[in-house]
Amino acid sequence: MQSLKALIVRYQLGSLLLLTLLLAVVLPLSLDIFRLNLVGKYLCYAFVAVGLVMVWGYGGVLSLGQGVFFGLGGYAMAMFLKLEASDPVSTKIQSTPGIPDFMDWNQITELPLLWLPFKSLPLALLAVVLVPMALAWLISFAMFKRRVGGVYFAIITQAVALILTVLIIGQQGYTGGVNGMTDLKTLAGWDTRTDSAKYILYFVCVALLIASIVLCRFVQTSKLGTLLLAMRDKEDRVRFSGYDVANFKVFTFCLAAALSGIGGAMFALQVGFMSPSFVGIVPSIEMVIFAAVGGRMSLVGAVYGTLLVNAGKTLFSESFPDLWLFLMAALFIGVTMAFPMGLAGLWEDRIKPAWQRRQAQRRTQAGRLAAAQAAYPEVPPVPEAPAPELAGAMRSQGA
Repeated sequence: MQSLKALIVRYQLGSLLLLTLLLAVVLPLSLDIFRLNLVGKYLCYAFVAVGLVMVWGYGGVLSLGQGVFFGLGGYAMAMFLKLEASDPVSTKIQSTPGIPDFMDWNQITELPLLWLPFKSLPLALLAVVLVPMALAWLISFAMFKRRVGGVYFAIITQAVALILTVLIIGQQGYTGGVNGMTDLKTLAGWDTRTDSAKYILYFVCVALLIASIVLCRFVQTSKLGTLLLAMRDKEDRVRFSGYDVANFKVFTFCLAAALSGIGGAMFALQVGFMSPSFVGIVPSIEMVIFAAVGGRMSLVGAVYGTLLVNAGKTLFSESFPDLWLFLMAALFIGVTMAFPMGLAGLWEDRIKPAWQRRQAQRRTQAGRLAAAQAAYPEVPPVPEAPAPELAGAMRSQGA
């Protein structure tokens, strides 16, 4: 029991346990399947926010193109799902049965070589992680080895997001173009559109998200995490100490890309489509806002920030369809100005110290009372004052 308590304290898992209870017990019991599916969609973005905590909060590198890796993971899963939905029986009315419908519309008569590996589910799952990591390694290795960072790196990642969006839209015959990949219905013959399947996918998403947070927390508490913080604050000192800071940045950036790819794959499974609208600059900036609202130094806070922002978008768009963009902007600005370190900063700087002071005061009062009782054990306790009605009756009888 003591070892378990020490483990929770060391890795600060108390907040993670509360988050797990909320996601795995409270929300499934209190929400209908439609709302729960929305929460599952929000949690897919939380993978990106958790990765941004590592690369931005701990690594000190702001990336404005994380939607690229989210989209790559989503497209990798969507390609497998689309091939499964494009079997010869389902596509027999096409000119070329057995290929996705958008390829037939663009007069492509055979499956491109790029698509062949995605006929296999294991290869598709590997691609969900490895393809975003490969692109992240290529970008980060080229930039960090040349000591490109700060605002320049942020602009470059934005440019990559724009390039990939244009590429996906331009290659309509191979990617589905601006419409993306739709009609994703089954996973290895399992219908993902039923209510039971949505529940299962939600819990799988929660389990993967919690595992990702535990992995990142392990990195934070290791020597690597200490070096990341030192590198963020005093990069030159870390470099002069003999460490290659570029390798640390590359590793963290690739880790964030892998997490984003997993989030994109879960999004494609739960929502049933993938399009370039999730790859570009705007969604990438929104993902940074998720981490900023939750707290760019808190893994759990990033999840809460993602849930808060997306729930606000849904609520405002349903209740105020003409004003919801202005309300979202007010939410972003208000939270950023009032709580510069996000929701996690509010907890650490305001709520937690107040709660600790209150607990300390209670312990002090209890200690004083115990000391007084030990010093004067013969003094009887002071009787409570009688109720006003009883006191009035006693005075009238005495009179």
